[in-house]
Amino acid sequence: MATKHDPVLVEKFYTDHAGELGLKLLAGAAGLKRIIREPTVNRPGLALPGFTKYIANKRVQVIGNAEAYYLKSLPEAERLQRYQHFLSYKIPCIVFSRDLRPDKLLLKEAERVDVPIFQTPLITMKFINHATLALEMMFAPRGTEIGSMVDILGVGVIIKGESGIGKSESVLALIERGYSLVADDATKVTLVDGHDVIGTSSELTRNHMEVRGIGIVNVAAMFGVKSIRHEKRVDLVITLKAWNEAGEVDRVGMDQEFVKILGADVPHIVIPVRPGRDLARLIEVAAFQTKLKMSGYNPAQEFNDRLIARMSPGGK
Repeated sequence: MATKHDPVLVEKFYTDHAGELGLKLLAGAAGLKRIIREPTVNRPGLALPGFTKYIANKRVQVIGNAEAYYLKSLPEAERLQRYQHFLSYKIPCIVFSRDLRPDKLLLKEAERVDVPIFQTPLITMKFINHATLALEMMFAPRGTEIGSMVDILGVGVIIKGESGIGKSESVLALIERGYSLVADDATKVTLVDGHDVIGTSSELTRNHMEVRGIGIVNVAAMFGVKSIRHEKRVDLVITLKAWNEAGEVDRVGMDQEFVKILGADVPHIVIPVRPGRDLARLIEVAAFQTKLKMSGYNPAQEFNDRLIARMSPGGK
């Protein structure tokens, strides 16, 4: 189930990333509700001397050494005029890198028009790189998949199925074997770089899972911190289905099925369920099989090639 991300406010960018980016608010607090409309950072460059035809005013603006020293070189009256012209473009906010201190003219004007001004100790390019990554995550499509997620030897597996089919028991058995729980019952997913689906849990339910008949279990307290992983790429979706409802199942594995998550194709396997089947072991083997395929080896294809070779004239 996909959802649109909420508008990215300067306030959220600041509160979520002030620590890692070293952001300090200097002026314009009344403008923290301004919206960042593009997930990247812009150096104003030619916009400061007045060439604003191509100004990227929907982005966070960063002032580095070059821009700061240029502005300082201007007479006070001209500098104020440049500030007013630049701030009139409804930019989200301005960040001064390298602990550069904006002058009083800019701080006063920013307060007047409610444009937040920040300061960071990071060098300009380092701030741009880190801030762009942070913004891309904030802008990334996201949603929720109903199912539990486990990291099995580096393979992120979402386990789906009807209530009572055995998902919780399977997940518990996998955790007992040394694998890590990512999310229980509902997996929050984010699409990164347009193709990687990253799964995680909500902050509220992290480290916990519900087991029918027992209640809420603290997985980290019971099995140790290694039994929890905060996020993992989704590499496989497994759907557990009752034996009589599973329908035709590919017995060789030649035809790989996929399921769409946030528009990305993720390999999908249906495992029929009936009493006596070790579901945890089957899920584990399915994850190992996926890992082999990710490395370029497909046992079903190899087996098929051997059959064709055997049936060909002169084949043995």
